[in-house]
Amino acid sequence: MRALVDFLLHDWLKVGTLLERERFAEHSRETFDAVLDTCERIAREKYAPFNRLVDTEEPRFDGEKVILPQATHDAWKAYAESGMLSAAQDHAIGGMQLPYTVEAAANAFFAKASVSIGAGMLTVGNANLLMAHGTPAQRQVFALNEFSGRFSGTMCLSEPQAGSSLSDIATRALPDGPDFEADPLGPRYRLRGNKMWISAGEHELTENIIHLVLAKIPDADGRLVPGTRGISLFIVPKKLVDTEGRLTGERNDVALAGLNHKCGWRGTTNTLLNFGEGKFKPGGAAGAVGYLVGRPGEGLRCMFHMMNEARIGVGLAATMLGLAGYEASLDYARQRPQGRPITGSGKDPAQPPVAIVEHADVKRMLLAQKSYAEGALALELYCARLVDELHTGSEAAAAEARVLLEVLTPIAKSWPSEWCLEANSLAIQVLGGYGYTRDFPVEQYWRDNRLNMIHEGTHGIQALDLLGRKVVMDGGAGLKLLAARMQDTIARAGHDAALAEPANQLAGAVQQLGAATKAAWATGVPEEALANATPYLQAFGHVVLAWIWLDVALVVADRNDALAQGKRAALRYFYAYELPKIAAWLGPVARREALPREMRADWF
Repeated sequence: MRALVDFLLHDWLKVGTLLERERFAEHSRETFDAVLDTCERIAREKYAPFNRLVDTEEPRFDGEKVILPQATHDAWKAYAESGMLSAAQDHAIGGMQLPYTVEAAANAFFAKASVSIGAGMLTVGNANLLMAHGTPAQRQVFALNEFSGRFSGTMCLSEPQAGSSLSDIATRALPDGPDFEADPLGPRYRLRGNKMWISAGEHELTENIIHLVLAKIPDADGRLVPGTRGISLFIVPKKLVDTEGRLTGERNDVALAGLNHKCGWRGTTNTLLNFGEGKFKPGGAAGAVGYLVGRPGEGLRCMFHMMNEARIGVGLAATMLGLAGYEASLDYARQRPQGRPITGSGKDPAQPPVAIVEHADVKRMLLAQKSYAEGALALELYCARLVDELHTGSEAAAAEARVLLEVLTPIAKSWPSEWCLEANSLAIQVLGGYGYTRDFPVEQYWRDNRLNMIHEGTHGIQALDLLGRKVVMDGGAGLKLLAARMQDTIARAGHDAALAEPANQLAGAVQQLGAATKAAWATGVPEEALANATPYLQAFGHVVLAWIWLDVALVVADRNDALAQGKRAALRYFYAYELPKIAAWLGPVARREALPREMRADWF
């Protein structure tokens, strides 16, 4: 994997050019390599050996606290001590000022070794949100302690009755007394409600857990404002702290209502939390103490800062599970002797069996996995590179990066979630019956990966966001800019005889996608356009990945080593077997197929 990461970072994305920028001037190729080496070592020593352990020894509640295996505690400690929680932060607050591209690549090692143990995605996202939207005191007391690993963080959005429909959340926040605005940690409220599917919502890994909670502030008549405009965001610590970040010894009114038992990701606690049920009474009163972040009614806008970051993180996790399964099945295929090759005269039973990697159908399944997983990693690191442009590029480059990220974030989350899951399914198939047993890791990779199409916005939510908002916002500016990037790659590839054919295929695919987008909105009726948003998402993702593969292939156009030959083979596979699928997906989109809208519940 390291050779793949180095190729993408240095040969393709040219991260070395970031060293010319003031923020990264103290770094070098050597410091980037040292970070990757450290993370690879910790992942190999503290994560990978315990991936099966945390899958079989699920978190349990003993009535007072959640019990996790010692290996999880050791992994968290090693991760926090590595400095990766503050990798991208300023030197002034103890950070490394790493490019996000390098940070994402380094974190990929942990996701591959054991996504179930988890690393710092939610904690870092939580702290980054507070750095962007919190007060100076909130940054100092909460965010900096998260970056150090002393505190950890969550995001509390969904509720049992609302699910993905955040406009229907019922958790309410009331001002905590007449002087509620005078608290140095921010306007103080008391929250009451229930939150569901909270990853890392209860544990003993850190001194404190900082919950970021969406809730509504009732109006003067005690009613909740309907829709998302009434949502506000609050910091709700598990344990109360003073203005110096020291624990006061008082437990906040946040109680564990239950642990969810999952198909995968079993090593990470997933919880139902009750806020303000009265089990704990901080200050002698019921209600969880929460500190307002930003302004009332702007909670969802603030939370999107963390949600979009988490979506790229989920896409990367899905990618690494796909890559882990690919490597495991490739290793198995190289060692497993079975069957004999078909030659011009048929099979010769007198010959010894060959490794299954020599069979064409097994090669097909391995090529599919390679094209999905390695292509997805390129996509995720490309998006990470856009984040660096957004924060440190010129004004024009930052503006383009912002627009491209708007369009690509739904793809970065959804495409690996679907197709690296398919890669895991193919890994099981390569192993045959053994793949379906717990003697080999590929069945766990599939179970772990199945969550990624659901959390941080389901496939359907991403599809609605893409077709309903991202490709039409600002007159379609994002889609036009992305198409321009693709056309640049097509033009460069067109000058290479070996790449001219896929370049023409991609040009046709881009044209199909643009025509389908226009046709979907031809009537201007959202119900008609969005009924087939998911096949649109699938087609859009495949066009993006076809572009990524063509761009990568240009880098190795003059090379003939095994890495270059593998990249060209993956490109050939994707263009021969995958890209043609977009016609079937875009057909219903372009004709605004009415069946999904017209189907009645009683007909099922």
